[in-house]
Amino acid sequence: MRSVFYLLDTAPYGSEKAFGALNAAAVSLGKMDVTLGLYGDGVYLAVAGQDSRKLGLPNLTDILYAYGELRVLVHEPSLMERHLFGETLIETLELTDEEDFFEVMKSSDGVISF
Repeated sequence: MRSVFYLLDTAPYGSEKAFGALNAAAVSLGKMDVTLGLYGDGVYLAVAGQDSRKLGLPNLTDILYAYGELRVLVHEPSLMERHLFGETLIETLELTDEEDFFEVMKSSDGVISF
């Protein structure tokens, strides 16, 4: 595989899926072209200023900042459906419409869904 698209469609906290997706994507960096796609409830990871200390969990946005070379696509319609479009988002993200989001996913050699 030369490229992989990690699809995260679950909320960042409450399960290990987001943590797993971020770590899998980070491990793949340098070995292939890696894209993390935030879709559905996964777009909550895009919101800046998250504080997960009360949950006793690592702050997942810190992982995004640590791997600045990771391409992160955010499905804009999912942001709008969750009324997050006016929120401050992490600045390293790319907002995409429906067509572009799925085009990048389809053009990848592999898709891994979390």
